[in-house]
Amino acid sequence: MIKRPELLAPAGDMESLRAALSYGADAVYLAGKQFGMRSAPKNFDSDDLKEACRLAHGMGRKIYVTCNVLPRNRELADLPAFLSYAQECGVDAFIIADLGVLELAKQYAPKVALHISTQAGVTNYASANALYKMGASRVVLAREIPLDEIAEIRANIPDDLEIECFVHGAMCVSFSGRCLISSYLTGRDANHGDCAQPCRWKYHLFEEKREGQFFPVEEDSSGTYLYNSRDMCMIEHIPELVRAGVSSLKIEGRAKSAYYTAVVTNAYRHAIDDYLSEGDDYTLKPWILEELEKISHREYSTGFYLGGEPGQAVHSGGYIRHYNQVAVCEENINDNTAVITQRNKFCVGDTLDILPPDGIPRLVRCLSLTNEAGEEVESAPHPMERLTIKTDNPIPTGSVIRLKLNK
Repeated sequence: MIKRPELLAPAGDMESLRAALSYGADAVYLAGKQFGMRSAPKNFDSDDLKEACRLAHGMGRKIYVTCNVLPRNRELADLPAFLSYAQECGVDAFIIADLGVLELAKQYAPKVALHISTQAGVTNYASANALYKMGASRVVLAREIPLDEIAEIRANIPDDLEIECFVHGAMCVSFSGRCLISSYLTGRDANHGDCAQPCRWKYHLFEEKREGQFFPVEEDSSGTYLYNSRDMCMIEHIPELVRAGVSSLKIEGRAKSAYYTAVVTNAYRHAIDDYLSEGDDYTLKPWILEELEKISHREYSTGFYLGGEPGQAVHSGGYIRHYNQVAVCEENINDNTAVITQRNKFCVGDTLDILPPDGIPRLVRCLSLTNEAGEEVESAPHPMERLTIKTDNPIPTGSVIRLKLNK
């Protein structure tokens, strides 16, 4: 019998949280305003955290709070109140990297489950077992572990100790994300959620005794990106992940958009559900794989899971982008009329790619657009403008609307 894995999605704000829940996440991980490893997103203040738990629990889903910075002494005084309040809100688990934080969580939030962050660098069953004895109910393994070693870890830990692994999204050039390059070059501490991502920068070489003389380091005419890791994509290997004993399949991306969260969560939701229903007859549907080309991403790889190094995307520090999100459907009025909020420009006559709440993409053609003044317009050029759209097929309420780029 196949054991059902959890699908764990990221949220950097309330919009992303709603997208994750709408498109099928079993659990969502997010951060408060303190102690999370991503400072760029809006994150969740006290009221937001309470609302997030209310929304998720109302749908039978879970909320995990990242508390995975490596804190300095001066930060410890604020931790007890943060941990206690998170427990009051009803969070289901903390994601923790530091042993001191682990002990404080046991003291000040004893009802909250303890998950060990990938930042802790768990690479073997001895480490997993030691953390289990300290109270952990789950370990998020280091991203550098291949599938055969994950299976070995699973075979040598208690049945009730869960294994969580990243399956999609950006990868860090440093081991388990514990990197100091940003601190050295910019003063922004990656281990406190403030990474400037210097691994994505384009580098050149100057020789010490030849001041001002430039020596190009080139893979091609565009230069080279020495540290620029490929993105991970394991959607074609869900059966192998489940057979290895992975309990939770985790999508990276708390700093990404709600659109990213919706598309990736939906793709993995359908792939997992198909595998659970089809078993040995399972094959990944082409449309699911195609969905992951509709988000901005770097070159995909399978990370370290299948052996070897994932390598770097040396030719570019930017993203591959084939589609733009152009709108969100706020309300379906009738079979061919809806109210939308615009995100990027599109025009009357365009063929639009719709991702409705049922998660099955479809195409519609834009027949007309009317602005809030009641004027018919030929395009939607103003971000966040509300418009009425007529199409040749319905756009369900809550749908994400996309446009393929001409390249």
